[in-house]
Order: sequence, then C-alpha cells, then structure tokens
Amino acid sequence: MSSPSSQLHRRRLLAGILPAAACCAGSQVAAAGAHNVSGSPPAVVTVSGDGSQDQTDQLQQAVEQTGGGVFLQGTIRISKPVVLELDRIGTRSIFGDGSARLIMSGPGPAFRLIGTHHGTAAPHTVKPNVWERQRMPCLDGFSIDGEHEQACGIEAVKTMGMVLTRLHVRHCHHAVHLRERNRNFIIQACHFYDNRGIGVYYDHVDLHQSNIGDSHISYNAGGGVVSRGGNVRNIHIGNCDLEGNHPPKDSPASAATANILIDCRRSQYGTAEVAITGCTIQHTRNSPDSANIRILGRSDIHREGHVTITGNVFSDVQTNVHLSSVRGATITGNTFWQGFTHNLLIEDSAEIAIGSNNLNRNPRYAHSRFGHIRHEVLIRNSRDVTICGLVLNGVRQTEGGLRLQKCRRIVVNGCTLGDCDGPPLRLQQCEGVVVQGCVIGDPQREDAVAVRADECGRIELAGNIVYGKVVKPA
Repeated sequence: MSSPSSQLHRRRLLAGILPAAACCAGSQVAAAGAHNVSGSPPAVVTVSGDGSQDQTDQLQQAVEQTGGGVFLQGTIRISKPVVLELDRIGTRSIFGDGSARLIMSGPGPAFRLIGTHHGTAAPHTVKPNVWERQRMPCLDGFSIDGEHEQACGIEAVKTMGMVLTRLHVRHCHHAVHLRERNRNFIIQACHFYDNRGIGVYYDHVDLHQSNIGDSHISYNAGGGVVSRGGNVRNIHIGNCDLEGNHPPKDSPASAATANILIDCRRSQYGTAEVAITGCTIQHTRNSPDSANIRILGRSDIHREGHVTITGNVFSDVQTNVHLSSVRGATITGNTFWQGFTHNLLIEDSAEIAIGSNNLNRNPRYAHSRFGHIRHEVLIRNSRDVTICGLVLNGVRQTEGGLRLQKCRRIVVNGCTLGDCDGPPLRLQQCEGVVVQGCVIGDPQREDAVAVRADECGRIELAGNIVYGKVVKPA
C-alpha cells in the first residue's frame, strides 16, 4: 500500500495535468492555426493575458475555433460580451484552474450563452440539435470582475443543462442573469459577491429545474437569489451562505429586497415547488424593510405554493421570513433570531404548516439584548394554519408574542410561548382556533396576561399550562 504522502503527490500531479495539457493545446493552435493536423478543431484553446490590453476579439475567436473547451490563464480584459451561439458553434466549456481573472470593462455580460431550447425538461420535447450541439455548457474555475457600471457576469437564454461551478463574480451589476427560457440549470461552489444588482436573477423567465448549492451569495445590493414573474418551478437552494443582499440604509422603501426574494405578482404562472434548506441567511437590519426570505404571491391564477423552508439559520433583518398570498408552505427545523420587526410574518395565506422552530434571543450575542428587536410572529388574514412545536420568547415592544389576526381554522399545539412584553398568545377576530398541549406565559409574571382573545368566535383551549391570566372579553 502506498503511503499518504505518495498519494498526495500523485493527486497534486494529476491536478496539474489538465491545465498543462490545455496550455500545450493552446500553443499548438497558435502555431498551427484553427485546425490540428487531422483537420478537426483543437479540443482546447488557451487564452492568456496580463490585463494590459483588450482581448475581446481573441477570446471570441477562441470560443468559435475550439472543438470544445477554452482554458483561461492570467488576467484577460474584455470590453463587450463574448457570445456563445450554441446551436451554431456547439456546446462549450470555458474553464480555468481558479487563478484566472476576467475583467469586463464594458456594458453587458462577460459571457452570453444563447441556445434554442423551446421545450420543457421532458426528454421528448428536446430536439436532436439541442442534445447534440447545446447540452450542458459549462463555466468553471475563474473570476469575473466588473469595471463598468452595467457590466454583468453571465447571461443565459434558452439553454439546456447549463452548469456554473467554482466561479467568483464581483463588482458587476447582476452576477447571473437568466432570461426568456432555460431548463435544468445548476450552480455549485460559487461566490457571487459585492455586486450592484442581483446575485442570481430569474428575470421573468420560464425555468423549471434549477439547483443552487454550496455557494456564497452575499452583499449584492439588489438581492441574493431573486425571481420575478415568469413561470418558475423547482428552485432548490441548499447549503449556501446568503447575507447582506440588500440596498444601503438610506435607500427608498421601493428598493427593499431580500436575501431570497420570490415575487410572483402579476405573473401568469407564478413560482412553485421551492425548497430552501440548510442555509445561513442573515443581514442587513438597517436596510429598509429587509428580509431573509420573502415570497409574494398574487400571480394571475394563484398557482404559487409547495414551498419548503427547513434547517436554516436566520438573523439580523427586519423580517426573517415573510410569506404573502402563499399556499401550501412548510416551515420547520429553523432557528430565528434578531428579527427586528418580525421573526415570521404570514399574510393572506392558506394551508401553512409551521413545525418545530426556535425563535429566541441568545444572551451571548450583545445585539440580542437590544430592547428594540421585536421578534414577534404575526399571522393575519390566513386560514388552515398548523403551528406545532414552536419555541418563542423574548418578544418586545409589541402587542403579543404569537399574534393571530382575522384568521380561521388554526391549530396551535405543543408550543412554548413565554417571556414577552405583551401576551405570549394574542388572538384578534379569529374563528375556529384550537390551542392545546402548550406552555404559555412566564412563571415569574403570573399576574400578567398570558392569553388574550378579542372579538373571536369559537376558541378551544385544552391541556395547556398557563402562567398568567386568560382574558376573553365578551
């Protein structure tokens, strides 16, 4: 058996073979022209630079001439988009070893990928030319820096199976811009950081099957992952760090966005089948109406829904999770803190399952002791909501901890609600509410109101331990 040190040496040797082979292939192309001795295009073309001159034409020529891949080396400066017309040139791989840097000094995307896919993800709708010439274009292992105010990273139109990996995009407008129609899209192990616009932008696009994983999407002033309009299904966001994707604090209220924003308003089909799992999502509380996750329904025929939000850590915004006009959502296994206005805000929604979540103040964090962090949970104008296993405390400067307003058919079960300035459970103009198996109130304040129900219809409280008063005015 070989030693660990010899295995490591072999891994390092293998890791250097591909870039070295690409460099050799590139030098052969430069010497022999666009074709090798067999008459076929070279498998890989290398483009290298030091950033001192515009290499747009050279990079575009390399994309046109290669038989498959373009290897980037050094610092390459371009001033207009490099266009990959996939049906004409064939599928392409643009790649580096992680050290290559591309500077976009003009407006538009550094790379614009254009396909012709008009079908869905179903195999029988994909035309032969898409399978043969356009499938799975790949960009991997380099950075894009924007020097122009309207410079963008990557734009995709009518692609099938595009894969973006190990990319770093910063100082651009949008990092990734998805337009018109795309299918089966993957982002993995990328950094989209400090851009003026959006990290990943679903721009009124028809897109099903997209996966964003293990990536750092932060400090993009227009939002982290943003979907507006279109016909979007199957957004999966997992194991990512999304933070600070909000405009500056002096921005107008109309600029408000979120680390993850799904805005279905006035779209024909809306967005549905969304999973947000295992992420840290946080910052920035000083930005106007900031949110970690905000989903806004009201598409033309209200198809949005089937949303799962689980296993995430939320903090340091005005509202941690905001659902408006959403149906069929599940929120479970998350940790909420530093919701300066709301930890959870649900409005005009239906069929929502809220499972075991922890919403509290950790005294080891200095900000958690700020009295002006309200932390409340507010559900209003909603129906058919189940709240089970919620741990909520530390709600300040508001009318209650868990507040239900104008709701009907609500179940609150197995929750711990305590240490709130107002009643830990507050019901207003509700009908058909069952509260059972809960611990409600603070044992140090049994003279305070623990449960208050105003102008409500049928309310049932059973099997609870209540520290404090239950007030149900006639």
